Amino acid sequence: MNVNYMFSLLAVVVLILLAYVGVEGAGLQVLFGVIIPYIAVFIFIAGFVYRVMDWVRSPVPFRIPSTCGQQKSLPWIKENKIDNPSTAGGVIVRMIFEILFFRSLFRNTSCRLNEGAKITYVWEKWLWLAALAFHYSFLTVLIRHLRFFLEPVPVCLQLLEKVDSFFQLGLPGLFLSGVVLLAAVIFLFLRRIYIPQVRYISLASDFFPLFLIISIAITGIFMRYFTKVDIVGIKEFAMGLVTLHPTIPDGLGGLFYVHLFLVSVLFVYFPFSKLMHMGGVFLSPTRNLPNNNRAERHINPWNPSVKLHTYQEYEDDFREKMIEAGLPVEKES
Repeated sequence: MNVNYMFSLLAVVVLILLAYVGVEGAGLQVLFGVIIPYIAVFIFIAGFVYRVMDWVRSPVPFRIPSTCGQQKSLPWIKENKIDNPSTAGGVIVRMIFEILFFRSLFRNTSCRLNEGAKITYVWEKWLWLAALAFHYSFLTVLIRHLRFFLEPVPVCLQLLEKVDSFFQLGLPGLFLSGVVLLAAVIFLFLRRIYIPQVRYISLASDFFPLFLIISIAITGIFMRYFTKVDIVGIKEFAMGLVTLHPTIPDGLGGLFYVHLFLVSVLFVYFPFSKLMHMGGVFLSPTRNLPNNNRAERHINPWNPSVKLHTYQEYEDDFREKMIEAGLPVEKES
């Protein structure tokens, strides 16, 4: 049994207790509210730029795109211009479908062994739906939180809030993005627990961000719908951070600092984890290159210069022995 999730869960619980006890018991509001968030943002930006630049500097001499369609070949053979693009335009279309709609995941299948040793392939639609819901709800939550850092709040953010909370259930209005985010990440966690093949290959580093995001979503939901934190105070606090004049308003409560600390941990963890696929997908040679190996010759720049020994030079060196052995030669002398 894979117990790696227990280590990740324990780590997140320790982080929660560390922040809560540090604020409520030791009065370290400045540490958890100002110093750690600033450090987290700096590490996030520096780590993100470092990882991206490291990928940019990596040479890719050959075209190695992952394909599942017919390559451009003879004129009468139909080319799959999206799954196996041979032009920059085809690559752009493929990347748009991949980034916005997770097209490769949409086409994902799983194989099952039925009675009589018969293999069947099943479309994995639930994973695609959960991944799509998770990423778009997460993006919506991040954009929606910008209202705390901007004054006045742009009209587009106000419109997003209205659309996100159109399903009115009491006061304050229910934000669907937060509920969908929590449900989607719980599904992704349960999938790693209940599917044997996925559970076998799952590491603690796979569970940790899931528990971290679950904790962030739960603390955010509790603050909005149950404990009812001071929104005006949070706005003042956020504006102080973004203007580099931090203040610590009274009455924010330990739960807010726990939420902020978990977000800071996620920011620090992000550039050094698998979550960096957000930036890596744009630089992946298996996605962002046209498959034009048949049309163009690609030379590896790493290969050193090698002096070739041509056949003419070979024959000049061994002509007499070749004639004695009865081997044909181009020149008799």
